[in-house]
Amino acid sequence: MVVWNNNDTVEPIFILRGFPGLEYVHSWLSIPLCLAYLVAFIGNITILSVVWIESSLHQPLYYFLSILALTDLGMSLSTLPTTLAVSWLDAQEIQASACYCQLFFIHTFTFLESSVLLAMAFDRFVAICRPLHYTTILTNSVIGKIALACLLRSMGVVLPTPLLLRHYHYCHVNALSHAFCLHQDVLRLSCSDARINSVYGLCVVISTLGMDSIFILLSYVLILNAVLGIVSREERLKVLNTCVSHICVVLIFFVPVIGVSMVHRFGKHLSPIVHILMADIYLLLPPVLNPIVYSVRTKQIRLGILRKFGLGRRL
Repeated sequence: MVVWNNNDTVEPIFILRGFPGLEYVHSWLSIPLCLAYLVAFIGNITILSVVWIESSLHQPLYYFLSILALTDLGMSLSTLPTTLAVSWLDAQEIQASACYCQLFFIHTFTFLESSVLLAMAFDRFVAICRPLHYTTILTNSVIGKIALACLLRSMGVVLPTPLLLRHYHYCHVNALSHAFCLHQDVLRLSCSDARINSVYGLCVVISTLGMDSIFILLSYVLILNAVLGIVSREERLKVLNTCVSHICVVLIFFVPVIGVSMVHRFGKHLSPIVHILMADIYLLLPPVLNPIVYSVRTKQIRLGILRKFGLGRRL
């Protein structure tokens, strides 16, 4: 279907795509997608409920983990409606206003995840390098302010993009590359001068994901320096073990993000399915794997889950 927008009175309609050339098996491909969403929802809701119920987990580390779980739920819910609509119902049309709204939430939760991971790195830095001041520095009030600042920053940097996109003209075939709306994907369809949006998007990525990754790396350099000052090898391993879960979720988030950026910039000759898979991995992998990592690697979370399902007393 071809849809044009040649005047300001008609709102453009975008066409979402599933897996090009595999339309006949969309219903089968929806099964692993549904399983991924189900695991993400169950895993993150379980983390939230365990932290809420277990009073022993009412600590800064687990508060930040709860914020991360909420972020992952938001990221999953942002893509769920259109992904399943395309896979199950072959409902490919989406109004521009709905598309702009969706991309706003997708990118907001993406930047929010990066911000929360940085906050968790700060938590680990304080816990290891300033252990005597841990509870006085990271009070409930401070954690609330950090969470609010992360949310406001993420919403603030993303908000101009849909507002600018609304004023552009779309005079080509409005077929998107994915089953959901992303900023760069919508931007490439514009026949207006979109340099402002393109430059702004690049600056936002550098000032958020780029800076967050640098500060996370810096925090671990300082942590490693502090750990090397510990005489006992057993104590060093014990301290480093408290960071393993966070390092894993950082890699789970940033490696796909880098992969998507590399494919987008240097892999234009690759099959469209590669681009689609990379985007799906980048948006689905963290919500699915983050609760699994913390459930497996963190003893307190693991025991809390077992007690929640009535298995704690048996072990």
